[in-house]
Amino acid sequence: MAKKSEIKFEVSLDENNVPEKIFWYAQDGQKESEAKAFLLSVLDKDTKDTLKLDLWTKDLQIDEMDKLMFNTFNSLADTYFNSTNNEALASQIKNFAQFFGEETEILQRKS
Repeated sequence: MAKKSEIKFEVSLDENNVPEKIFWYAQDGQKESEAKAFLLSVLDKDTKDTLKLDLWTKDLQIDEMDKLMFNTFNSLADTYFNSTNNEALASQIKNFAQFFGEETEILQRKS
């Protein structure tokens, strides 16, 4: 039998079903960790539709969301390049990440 691994998310909700706390755990030696947000995209094998689940806790600050998005854009560029070898488009995604980082003041503007 092929090896399996499980990743679990546990979300504590307030009385209005707004996430208060998010915990995640991966079987492969990872201890349970607390998160303030997560973004999940899954490509359905049969329909080819992308299913999304984006959650964040109610105490997530805007600067934390900015940092999450900046890092996600950079990671998407790397993932896209590694899976397609399309350097031109991956570079455009990186350029947008740079722009986003400057606009949100995560990065200093290039002179």
